[in-house]
Order: sequence, then C-alpha cells, then structure tokens
Amino acid sequence: MNIQKSFQGERHTGTLYLVATPIGNLEDMTMRAIRTLNEVDIIAAEDTRNTRKLLTHFEIKTRLVSYHEHNKEASGPELIKLLLEGTNIALVSDAGMPAISDPGADIARLAIEQNIAVVPIPGANAALSSLIVSGLYTDRFTFIGFLPRDKKHAQRMLEQYAASRETLIFYESPHRIRKTLATLLDSWGNRRASAARELTKRHEEMIRGRLTELIEHFEQHQPLGEFCIIIEGLDDEGADQLKQAANSWWQELSLEEHVSHYEATMSRKAAMKQVALDRGISKRDIYNEINR
Repeated sequence: MNIQKSFQGERHTGTLYLVATPIGNLEDMTMRAIRTLNEVDIIAAEDTRNTRKLLTHFEIKTRLVSYHEHNKEASGPELIKLLLEGTNIALVSDAGMPAISDPGADIARLAIEQNIAVVPIPGANAALSSLIVSGLYTDRFTFIGFLPRDKKHAQRMLEQYAASRETLIFYESPHRIRKTLATLLDSWGNRRASAARELTKRHEEMIRGRLTELIEHFEQHQPLGEFCIIIEGLDDEGADQLKQAANSWWQELSLEEHVSHYEATMSRKAAMKQVALDRGISKRDIYNEINR
C-alpha cells in the first residue's frame, strides 16, 4: 500500500509534478502550472523544441531535458535518481495532461514504487474536452486512446467493447481517421459519434452525426489536425440484442457439430457439458442424442 499526503510533512526526496500544458490555445495554461514550471529544478519534456517555445512565451528559464518514448529506458532511471537525491522535476507532454497515451505513465509508476510523491497539476485535456461537447452521454465513459495499427488487432479490441454501455473515447491522427471510422462502422454499426479537431485553436471544429455521416464528410473534406472520436455506447435494448445474438450462434448447428466446435479446445465430456449450458438442456439428453 502507498499513501501519499502531497502537501504535509517533510520530504527526503524530490517531487514529480505532472503538469498539463495547452492543447492549442496558450490561455489553456493555468497560473499554477506556470508557477510550478518556474519553481522546479528540471522540466522533462516529450519534445524539447515544442516545450521551449512554451517556456519562452511565459518567460520560464528552468533547465529543460528530454524524456520521451524512445529514450525512456535510459532517461527514466536517471530522473528517478535525481528525484531520490531531492531534485524537484516537472513532467510535461507536447499538449494536455502527461501520462495519458504518453510515456509519462511509466516514470510516474517508477516514482510511486520508490515512494516519491507524484503530484498532478491539472489543466486542459483533449479527451474530456471532446466528450463534454459531443452531445453524447457523459455520466459513464471509457477512454481507449489509439487503436492498434494492425486491422486484426484493432478489430479484436473493438470486439471487447462492442457491448459497452459507456460512451467511448478514441484518439486518431488525420491520415488514419477515415480508416478508423470505417473500422468502427464495420465493427459496431452506424452509431452516433462526434469527431473533434483543433481543440481550443482558431479552427476548432466538431463534426457530429452517425458514423456514415462522418465518413461522408471526410470523403469531401481533407482531415486536418489531431482528432478525438467520441462514440455512443449501446443502450439496454441494443446490448440485449447483441447478447442474444452472441448466445444463439449455435442454432444452425446440429448437436454433434455443436459438440465438435467445443472439442477443439476441451475434452468431449467438457464439450457436452458446455453444449448443455448453451441449449438449456441436460447433458444426459445430449449424450443420448449423439450416441443413438
């Protein structure tokens, strides 16, 4: 168990601050974020070139180092060593909250394992900003992030969430959004959806409608900017229909074919037991029928 009281008692280590940065408009930056970046000893950034522009705008002169997906194996332990020695470090991503679809999650986990305080400095977040303007339900939602690039892996992931009643949130790049929307339509049907781009910037845009409408829109308009895709979950009726369809896949099979299906992964005895559960009949009836 790890209990952290962020602002109580003396610390013998430094603190890791996870600092939100603007997702578009520089006014997304909070006063607390600016103060924290000024006060820490080091800022670890996903892209030092982008972050340096932000620091210059706010006249922040704190030392800047690189921490990203490709150097985290080397940089992560070095930053943990500095934290253990008492150095205060702020971690920032290119935009929004660090550690969301971001290697910052790895260093946060390493810090917690070493009983180093990890403190959030909240601010702009693309996923939640897109959700609240989507017009879809916000009481329950699931963040999925980027789908796997491989189509089979993507479809397998979508199968896991097919019966989800929660609103679902994805990230996607402009050159892949058409393909992703088509995959969502193929896997889940023509659900209501929203695609938000250029959030908090001058060309901020939300495209809302059915998946087929979004696909048609992007056939006529070149996708530009990073996207958040929000998809409605199934209502109770849709979830029940999906469950019923999943439970009746075997109806066209004979008893022997049904048993053979399960025998690929289990013993014949276990297969007959599973068939009995599927069909709501006794295992004895199945045994008698297929052994006539």
